[in-house]
Amino acid sequence: MKLFIAGHQGMVGSALVRRFQNQPGVTLLLRSRKELDLTSQTAVQAFYEAEKPDLAIIAAAKVGGIHANNTYPAEFLFDNLAIASNTIHGAYRAGVKRLLFLGSSCIYPKLAPQPMTEDCLLTSALEPTNEAYAIAKITGLKLCQYYRKQYGVLFHSAMPTNLYGPGDNYHPQNSHVLPALISRFHTAAQEKRPEVVAWGTGSPKREFLHVDDLADACAFVAGLENPPDWINVGTGTDVTIRELTETVASVTGFQGKITWDSTKPDGTPRKLMDVSRLRNLGWTASIGLREGVEKTYASFLSELAAGRLRA
Repeated sequence: MKLFIAGHQGMVGSALVRRFQNQPGVTLLLRSRKELDLTSQTAVQAFYEAEKPDLAIIAAAKVGGIHANNTYPAEFLFDNLAIASNTIHGAYRAGVKRLLFLGSSCIYPKLAPQPMTEDCLLTSALEPTNEAYAIAKITGLKLCQYYRKQYGVLFHSAMPTNLYGPGDNYHPQNSHVLPALISRFHTAAQEKRPEVVAWGTGSPKREFLHVDDLADACAFVAGLENPPDWINVGTGTDVTIRELTETVASVTGFQGKITWDSTKPDGTPRKLMDVSRLRNLGWTASIGLREGVEKTYASFLSELAAGRLRA
């Protein structure tokens, strides 16, 4: 099987490479951003026609936290729309039989019932701060659904919850909450600071999935004979931001005090995926939060020492 992993150098793509690289009978097709511009329809079409992959997994995306999404909404919408349309339409034109498109839990409405089921898609308004990214991901999901319906190709999607793991982005403004906490508490521990001030009350609850679990779920879903058009991928459990912060502080060796600044916003009270559909098909996550944070911190230290830290 020839497998094209789009975005193989990112956190998710790297995990997919780790998952498939030693699998018998699988030949990986990998192209860096310099080698293949996924926002170029001509370049993507030429690649597909030349390589003829049996399966494409689209893990490439322009991603970032709230600050990045708020600051660059035009780029987040255009780049992610271009990547989705080029990779999906190009695969269809080149005769690729199977494609798995990776989305995000942010496709679901801001006030979706908790936990969020696949069926709550497009039932009410999105979260404004990442609306541009969400619209692009919804479009990719719908392209897969409608190409499957109209043309009979097995194009389908997976919607992961909040991800973390090796190769994450630790940028001080543009990173997500878990890598931001790791970077912050690592510095505080190294400098033996007496206190770290955390935003909000710590009461909101979030779900976190280790990226190696996502890669395993992708392999599982890509092997299903008749998968759903889209399916949630997560742990089905969540933790408070306070619990998360205390876990990171413990793993990084921070000995000081954590003070909560309740004048800062908390954000959405809860975001949890309903993963019963995936669980009923036979897959569940295996990496617990403490174990996952420990693995991620070890990777953070290795990447930092080697000068490869994304920041």
